[in-house]
Amino acid sequence: MSDKINRIVLAFSGGLDTSVILKWLQQTYQCEVVTFTADLGQGEELEPARAKARLMGVKEEHIFIDDLREEFVRDYVFPMMRSNALYEGLYLLGTSIARPLIAKRQIEIAKMVGADAVSHGATGKGNDQVRFELGYYALSPDIKVIAPWREWDLTSRTRLIEFAEKNQIPIAKDKRGESPFSTDANMLHTSSEGKVLEDPWDEVPDYVYSRTVNPEDAPDAPEYITIDFERGDGVAINGVAMSPATLLETLNDYGRKHGIGRLDLVENRFVGMKSRGMYETPGGTIYHLAHRGIEQVTLDRGAAHLKDELAPRYAELIYNGFWFSPEREMLQAAIDHSQEKVTGTVRLKLYKGGVYVVGRKSPYSLYSEKVVTFEDDAGAYDQRDAAGFIKLNALRLRLLGRRDR
Repeated sequence: MSDKINRIVLAFSGGLDTSVILKWLQQTYQCEVVTFTADLGQGEELEPARAKARLMGVKEEHIFIDDLREEFVRDYVFPMMRSNALYEGLYLLGTSIARPLIAKRQIEIAKMVGADAVSHGATGKGNDQVRFELGYYALSPDIKVIAPWREWDLTSRTRLIEFAEKNQIPIAKDKRGESPFSTDANMLHTSSEGKVLEDPWDEVPDYVYSRTVNPEDAPDAPEYITIDFERGDGVAINGVAMSPATLLETLNDYGRKHGIGRLDLVENRFVGMKSRGMYETPGGTIYHLAHRGIEQVTLDRGAAHLKDELAPRYAELIYNGFWFSPEREMLQAAIDHSQEKVTGTVRLKLYKGGVYVVGRKSPYSLYSEKVVTFEDDAGAYDQRDAAGFIKLNALRLRLLGRRDR
């Protein structure tokens, strides 16, 4: 087995699991391991990952820590947000949308360093193993994929800690006790699952939340903000132009302050089981509702309703790991075409966990006050036209009624 592998690129966080994986790969495959740590705005100091990799014998030139924040928001989050995608009607896909970018960069590094294998720390029970590996195979069809959680016999946290101690791998103090839940974080969201969250009847303890204040403790006065959109993408907050990552970070600050974006969800994993997770998507929740707000005045009814039909399919493709599939790209082309005139400004009210669209305007607005007014419309709309419109739409219903009476 080991003589077939020359070099492995490992998605490496520096935490307990991936540190054990790094040592296990070195021992099992007797080859060089290259570490790759992605900065997706998870809010953690990443230099410890470099120190940990160095300590475990990884060459300096084989330690990659890449700032992918702008690329993440510009090329993954924003295209997804143009679709208004929600998995199972609620989940804003914060973990799902990060995986294709990590997979892409991992394959790029593998080609740079001449590696013939990649590895990840996802377990055999979850969705992430599917997302990572579908990405790897789409971008490098002949790559060797090593998923230690599906191969080794380290089947518990106790076994992991024993392995770490045996191999002099430093362990954070909080990892020695049983972890109350596991988390994943990036600029778009934080997700938590397992342990104290496994009984779907029990309310999520407040200490699980890390990105938002409790809505009950949020400010007692609402706050108003505006978001400017150009061709379906946010470009400014309160009139101040911002890059994609800066705009999302700024919205995260507003969301944290006002307790916005908490979600307790029992979802259907791609591998077949139901799981209960807690998601915090503060800025993304504000952005999602603002985007729908600007579409209200700029999208034609037919385009808007077709988008709403496509969005669940698009969301499922991302959730299941098919970002690099032709069907996702086909849907993206249609969605992006719909956004050509989605330009304008949305005003929002933020208050105690809620986001409310309270104003929208656009140079491309399809809203006509002259046509819709209850006052004299000066002939802009002839109400007599409605009679024939209704009669034609009622014709089949009248024929059915006469037959069945």
